[in-house]
Amino acid sequence: MATFLDWLRHDTLGLLLLAAVGIAPLLTLIIKSKIEPFIALVVSGVLVALVGGVSLTDLVGTPVKTSDALIEKGFAGILGHITLIIGLGTVLGAILEHSGGAQVLLERLTRIFGEKGTPIAMGVTGFLLGIPIFFDIGIFVLAPLVYVAAVRGGRSLALYALPLLAGLSVTHAFLPPHPGPVAAAGFFGVSLGWIIVMGLICGIPAWFASGILWGRWIGARVYVPVPGEHIRGTEEGNELPPPALGTVLVSIGMPMLLILGATFGNLWLADGWLKDLLVFTGNPAIALTLAVLVAMWPLGTRRGISTAELSKVTSESPRPVGMILLVVGAGAFFGAVLAATGVGQAVADSLSQAGLPVILSAYVISCGMRIAQGSATVAIVTTSGILAPTLANSDFSQPQLALIVIAISSGSIIASHVNDGGFWIISKYFNMSVKDTLKTWTVLETVLSVVGFAVAATLFAIIS
Repeated sequence: MATFLDWLRHDTLGLLLLAAVGIAPLLTLIIKSKIEPFIALVVSGVLVALVGGVSLTDLVGTPVKTSDALIEKGFAGILGHITLIIGLGTVLGAILEHSGGAQVLLERLTRIFGEKGTPIAMGVTGFLLGIPIFFDIGIFVLAPLVYVAAVRGGRSLALYALPLLAGLSVTHAFLPPHPGPVAAAGFFGVSLGWIIVMGLICGIPAWFASGILWGRWIGARVYVPVPGEHIRGTEEGNELPPPALGTVLVSIGMPMLLILGATFGNLWLADGWLKDLLVFTGNPAIALTLAVLVAMWPLGTRRGISTAELSKVTSESPRPVGMILLVVGAGAFFGAVLAATGVGQAVADSLSQAGLPVILSAYVISCGMRIAQGSATVAIVTTSGILAPTLANSDFSQPQLALIVIAISSGSIIASHVNDGGFWIISKYFNMSVKDTLKTWTVLETVLSVVGFAVAATLFAIIS
């Protein structure tokens, strides 16, 4: 037994078996037993640590001191990086939704593209509003607009829903402040500015191919009627005057511009007050704090929303974030265990010997995690944890690391099917059968994944 454990803990093949021993119960707990992903990640992490030879003191600390324990450092490191960013992003999205900014943006885009171009307007709306609004919240907020467009156009609900969903999905997977890319950036030590740049470069073609080209083609061939209760629901109006379009666009774009200003100001400007100012205001937490404070007045109090109502919106909006943070923290702990046992390095060595480029390995692992357990965030966090030890001592540049993050993000959204909660939200909200959801949404996500990775891999090869 001792000989077997020694082989398991020190031999490359043994460490790969240890990785399988860790990931198999993780997937079993999530898929078969329906255990919450964060609990499954903690259980699997503890099992791998114990079997892999991590001492109890290193794993959980002592009754006197736990700050150096693997379980505490694993959670704290990543959560310290992402918690404020995700929380502020959620608050900004809630203010934007409550103010009626989503309706203003869609109406203006519909006028620009015309009635026949309404599906494109939906796609642009999903992309822009998907930046500050989480995916499922975006569906809840924007679904009534899709119903209105389908009723006015007299065509399939799918024709208008799919472009919108592609916009929401690509921003959720590729761009901050969404938890997946923010967490991956934290694992690999890459600037969020580069994540934004590469996310936009790779995400826009992927969104266009999946939401506009595929969405319009399949949407014209799968007829989905608008349910009667949703038609009635779209007739409700907003008593407050709508916000100005410019205000909506500033609220969406301000944090991204500040973060980009810090990234490129740090590269191009000489030391001085301007560089210091850009670096300060472009810190993601500071940028989002400023955006929230700025949005509160033109989108809120200036339009007649009371401070009490605004306070209620900002206090209630972060509540759904709790489970996301637990998943990300548990995934970070799982990744820290893989690093401590040497599993991560063994996986990296095996991938190297197999001749797979690191960006392809990142995509393949993420695809496997997504298809197996359904959650994009879990796929990103787990894949990042597996690869983090490999990339920790690499000589990859910031743009290359950002492209690896995009490859992981692309894999995390492939082939959404029945084990994905988003699959059922879309099926129910947009009145589609399981068969029609597979024909439309599942294929859309796969196109989005493949095109996003193809662009990222091409850029990675050029930069290399």
